[in-house]
Amino acid sequence: MTPNEPTLDPETAAALVRFYADAGVDLALDDEPHDRLGEARAILEKAPATPSEPPRLEAVAPAAAVNADGAVQDAKRLAASAQDLPALKAALEAFEGCMLKRTATQLVFSAGVPGSRVMLVGEAPGADEDRIGEPFVGRSGQLLDRMLAAIGLSRTENVFIANVVPWRPPGNRTPTLAEMAICEPFIRRQIELADPDILVTIGAPAMQTLLGLKDGILRVRGKFIAFNTGKRTIPALATLHPSYLLRRPEHKAFAWRDMKTLRAKLAELPSSKN
Repeated sequence: MTPNEPTLDPETAAALVRFYADAGVDLALDDEPHDRLGEARAILEKAPATPSEPPRLEAVAPAAAVNADGAVQDAKRLAASAQDLPALKAALEAFEGCMLKRTATQLVFSAGVPGSRVMLVGEAPGADEDRIGEPFVGRSGQLLDRMLAAIGLSRTENVFIANVVPWRPPGNRTPTLAEMAICEPFIRRQIELADPDILVTIGAPAMQTLLGLKDGILRVRGKFIAFNTGKRTIPALATLHPSYLLRRPEHKAFAWRDMKTLRAKLAELPSSKN
């Protein structure tokens, strides 16, 4: 610290840290700021100007695609080799193909009761989930618990919960398509091993990845779609993410309709559980 550099009292410093954390800035990548746009311009200026030779920045894309394809194949192999949920968790802990593992605090594998009739799958952990190691434990998780309780369900008794991506993306951003593709074999195997009677996808990314739908979540939610677990075909229901409902509380009525639809399907569907 230089003699003229201002100092912060502990209370002000703590408030500043909380501000950055609330804004999603929770990773200190370097001691000094960098002008990334300026660095990119400098590279482009050094690149040959002839149309036949593209800028060097574009040359990294094919290699990245090859690496992603290789990671997907490794994920498929490891997921298929897991014969039960503990083995699948161990395979994920050993997997190095997803870069999110390097920035996350820990693997967030599951919560609830394996073998339950209902399995819920979200997109990825947030900050609270990353810290505690369980999916849906923050404010959105508390809302989800209240939604489930309203139809007689509970993660401590009769619901199993997981995410498509088991590591938290930095800043709580939405996982990229590549990250979702790399992790998809693991969540599909997790669903197969859990063998629920009904699958509920929470939010658009989970819906699009698992159900293969490209429509908006508001157009798809509340409707049952056939889903092949690998063992059998079960009904799958897409619903709104609790974090979305916290931002748009006027849409909670949609989620309540979805919960009632789920309750009705559970009542009419024969249980496969002993």
